[in-house]
Formats: sequence, structure tokens, C-alpha cells
Amino acid sequence: MAKNLVIVESPAKAKTIKKFLGSNYKVEASMGHVRDLPKSQLGVDVENDFEPKYITIRGKGELLKHLRKEVKKANKVFLATDPDREGEAISWHLLFSLNLADKKFYRITFNEITKNAVKNSIKQAREINMDLVDAQQARRILDRIVGYKISPLLWKKIKKGLSAGRVQSTALKLICDREEEINSFIPEEYWSLDAKLQDKKSKDEFTATFYGKSKKMKISSKEQVDEIIEYLKDKEYIVSDVKESERLKKPLLPFITSTLQQEAAKKLNFTTSKSMRIAQQLYEGIDVKGKGTVGLITYLRTDSTRISDDADKAVKEYISSSFGEEYVNNNKISSNKKNNVQDAHEAIRPTYVDIYPDDIKESLSRDQLRLYKLIYNRFVASRMKPAKYATKSIKINGGDYRFNASGSVLIFDGFLKVYNISDDKEDNQKIGNINKDSNLNLIDLSKKQHFTQPAPRYTEASLVKTLEENGVGRPSTYAPTISTIQKRGYVSKEKKNIFPTELGEIVNEIMEKYFEDIVNVKFTAALEKELDEVETGNIQWKEVLRKFYPNFYETIEYAEEKIGKIEIKDEVSDVLCDKCGRNMVIKIGRYGKFLACPGFPECRNAKPLYEKVEGVSCPKCSGEIFIKKTKKGRRYYGCENNPECDFMTWNRPTKEICPKCGTIMVEKGKYLKCNNEECNYSVLK
Repeated sequence: MAKNLVIVESPAKAKTIKKFLGSNYKVEASMGHVRDLPKSQLGVDVENDFEPKYITIRGKGELLKHLRKEVKKANKVFLATDPDREGEAISWHLLFSLNLADKKFYRITFNEITKNAVKNSIKQAREINMDLVDAQQARRILDRIVGYKISPLLWKKIKKGLSAGRVQSTALKLICDREEEINSFIPEEYWSLDAKLQDKKSKDEFTATFYGKSKKMKISSKEQVDEIIEYLKDKEYIVSDVKESERLKKPLLPFITSTLQQEAAKKLNFTTSKSMRIAQQLYEGIDVKGKGTVGLITYLRTDSTRISDDADKAVKEYISSSFGEEYVNNNKISSNKKNNVQDAHEAIRPTYVDIYPDDIKESLSRDQLRLYKLIYNRFVASRMKPAKYATKSIKINGGDYRFNASGSVLIFDGFLKVYNISDDKEDNQKIGNINKDSNLNLIDLSKKQHFTQPAPRYTEASLVKTLEENGVGRPSTYAPTISTIQKRGYVSKEKKNIFPTELGEIVNEIMEKYFEDIVNVKFTAALEKELDEVETGNIQWKEVLRKFYPNFYETIEYAEEKIGKIEIKDEVSDVLCDKCGRNMVIKIGRYGKFLACPGFPECRNAKPLYEKVEGVSCPKCSGEIFIKKTKKGRRYYGCENNPECDFMTWNRPTKEICPKCGTIMVEKGKYLKCNNEECNYSVLK
């Protein structure tokens, strides 16, 4: 019989660490939190110094009963929940729920689920860190007070089902502010001018960009650019200066939570929630053929780029043996640390550098493999030497005006051998033979009109980056924050761009007018720092609440009195209710937009709202094509006449027809591809 009990959070994690511990250990899962504040009430006694009222989470009774039995059988209990504030709080709640005060219990943590890490954690067992618990309590109670006090106000004044929150309301404000900036933006005209030149000796052609005279000059109109072109037509083009140098492109650091979310969005088209869900699977353990259950990456909620000495040594040995010693970067690698970095964890990296992505692809789903490969390659690249470029910049005089040209040649690929930076735009035009004595011919002068553009709408990736840069929220909050404001109907996504809905703008307007501090980026960031101070033991956790609540309470009372009822009319669609004939309206529910009959409650008809693919008809029956989702949430394109018409495709259909077999063409990345699987015809877009 096992003498020791280890309690983790998830069954997957339990399965992974079971094989590292002998028969003296039994591993059980708590299935996440076991106690929390009640959903039906505030659960915080503000009159009694913010004393929280914790209750057992519904449905956890049988699980706790089972765990208590296992506790009675064990000599020692090890609480091995996640190595962060949330995990520390879960262990603390387990202490009370399982009556561990009279037992030998220990807190253990590990940043990676490997044999060494798990066994070392038992050797380094400790007590529960109450500073971490208090930091989580302060955050949870603060967010509960904000949410449970403002949300009912929004229900009363606007409509039920709305919510406000310390981080989500700040995120919504950022999105609304950006939309306002875009709407009020006045474009300014400007022109660019390029000279296509040829070296008389080598016959190499290259393009030089107009600079101006002694200072950079802005060309504001067609008349101005035409006047400059007229002047330049018959001028000689003389190379006045040539500079040659070398430039280094440094590798990126290993992933932290926010950079993983950003890069997975950019390279893999993952949402923040999808990135975290798959990373959690890789961390907790995957059943790898021939190896059993393996935790493939280190802990996924971190804002530190630090890695262990052992991991550093292992990856450098791998780089040396795979690519050569000249690729190993032995210089000290550091980051520009921010004051609010929690350095308790390492960066996100593979737990075993000798488990190569391609070797285990049969054991991973497509998305798991893509994310693991991204994490693996980024980590390896971070310990490789910079890429080296030979660069050349040229100044060319054309009469009184100056043109600039530049070029670069990759002379050592370094980290680019394993990790390509997709937005890297190297200028590799042929100017290697150009020198100060070169004679140039003018081939052509080309002008182009431009207009200044406003800042782009946020994507999930750029919103995460902005929240992180401003110190709003923490790694674990970004994905749920973005999911919440979408579920509430405050924002919508068009392709990758996020923009506020009418409802979102109304809620933001109320928040800005009456709860300025809650949506103020600097205030929220300052509050975040205070919560960090609780973690380090510098501030008592209730002190944060005592300082925050009085003004907040006054604001709630004032807003309750001043805000009148706001009516938001449902958008009327052109879809007729097939039960009573009225035009159905568009509503927002838990799972997004849907169509409902305005005759509710007499008529309760409702149906899904599908987005139409404009300009493309079903190739089988000429019906409309809509974007739909499977039960598991995967997007596909299907005919409106389903189930009578069975047309569907996973890729966006186009008007184009395959010249080879006559089937409809679909978009797949950079290509248009025939939708007929037996036909391999494809062409670049």
C-alpha cells in the first residue's frame, strides 16, 4: 500500500508523474479548484475587513470524499498543484478541505514534468507560501468586488448578461480608443519617388529611393513630384558616398506566455485561448510512442526568459553536434527585464532537447506538433549565434537632389538555420559592384501616391502585447480576458481584427464616465504592482482592498443614481421566422450571435446566424454558402440548403474554377487549390 499521497490538479498531469515515483506513492487529481467564493452572492464581508466566504465548489463533494479517504491511508501528503499563485491557493484550499492540519503535509512545485524535477521537488518540499496565497486572494477578491458591484448596474441600466472587470474593461477601453482614433483619422497625401539605375560597367540594375537635399524631404502632391521628375530627367547620377559594414541580427529569446501567444497567432493563426489549451496539454503530458506519457514543455504561465543551467548546457551540446561549434552562442544572454517580471519560473522551453518534433509527430495532433515545433525551434535558436549580414549603403546625387540605395547579403545564417523571422525583409538587391567611381545610367523614374494610415485595429496578438507592455493583467489573464469580451458581445472579429460593437461602445462609455480608475491603464498597472508587492510580503493583502474600496463604493452609489435606462435595439435581419413570419432579430448569447423571433415569449423560435461568403454560390445547387462550425468548433464552409445539398469544404471557396477538372477552387494559404482531392491543380493567388 502506498505510504505517500501526491495531489496534482489534472488527471493528465497525474498520469505523467505516476511513472516517476515508485510504488510508495499514489497520485490523485483535485480537478482544479475545490473551494471558491459563491457564485450567487458577493461572498466577501466588506464590513468585516473583507473577510472572504469560501464554499466547496458544486460537484466536488464526491471527489473530496475520495481524497479524504486517501489522505487517511497516507503517512505524508504532497500538494503538487501548479507553481504559481493560483496553484499555491489551490493547495491552501486543499489543506482546509482535506483537514490536513494534523497530517504531515508538504508543498512541492516543479516547472517541468520530468523525473529529475519531480524527484528533486520532493527533496525540496516546503510549507505553503502564504504570501503567494494572499496575492491570489487579493486579486480574486478585488476582481470579485469590481465584477459583482458593476455588473448588476449594467444589467439594470442596459440589459442582463453583461459584465465588467478590472482587466477586461481596460482591454475594452484600449479597443474602443483605437476605433475612435481610426474614425477620427484624417489621411494625408504623400508621394514616393524611385530611380531605377544601372551600373554601366557591371550592367547590374538597382532601385534608389528619393531622399531630398540636405534634409529628408516630404513630397506632398502630384504637382511637386512631377516638377522634381522634370528636373531629374536629364541629370547625371553620381555615387557620392559608399559605406560597407556588417550587421548582426540577434536571435529572439525563448518564449514567455505573452510572446508565445503572439507568435502562435502570427505563425499558426491560433487564438490566445487555443495556444494556452494546447500548451497545457504539452506541459501536462502526451502519450509518446515508445516513451510513455511525457511532459514535453515547461510551465506555460511565465514572464521570465531565464532557463536552467542544465537546459542551457544540453541545448548547446545539441547545437554543436547538429550544426557545428561555430553556431553555439557562448556569450551571456540577457533580456531587458521589466520591474514586474515574476522570475519564479523558467521560460517556456522543451523539457527534453533530444525529443525532436519530427520524431514524435505520430504521437501528436497536427496542432500539438505545430506548437511544440514552434517552442522547440525558438528555444534552440535562442542559444545560437546571431545571423550576420554584409551591408552596403550608397548615396547618389542627381543634380541638387539625393537618392539612397542599400543592399545586404547574408554571410552567416546563425539562428536563422532553425528559426525564420517571417516579417524579416532583407534588401538583397545587387549593389555589390557599386563604388564611388561607378558610372550610372538612369533607366526610369517612378512615382507613387500614398496616404498616411491610422494605427491598425488590434488583433489578439497585438492586444496581448499592449496589455503586457502597459503592465495590465498577468500571463494567465490574457486569454480569458479576450474570450470574455467576445462572449459578452462587446467586440467582434473580422478576420484577425478586433473592433467594438455598439454594445461594447456603450458599456465603455459608461465605464469611462463613471469608473474612470477601473479602465485607466496607468491605474490598473499601478494596482497590479501593489498585488505583486503582496506576493513579496511588502504589503498586507487586505491593505490593498482597504485603500481601493471606499472611493469605489462612492462611485457605485453615484453611478446608480445618475445613469438612466439605456435601450439597445436588436438589429433586424432579412430572415423571416418560419413559425410566425416576422423578421428575426440578431441577438448575442453565450456562444455568440444567433437569430431570434421578436415575438418572444409567444414565439420562441431561434436559429443559428451564419456569416455569408459574399459573391460565391454553391457549385452543386447555386445556393448561398455560409461559414459554419462543427460541434467541436472547427470552421467549415457549407451550403444553405443542407441537408438536401451536401456541399462543404474546410477551405474558403472562391469564384475561380479549376481549368483542369472544372471543380471550384478554394483558398489554401498563398495558393488557390482545386477542391477535388483527386486533382492536384494549384496556383499562386
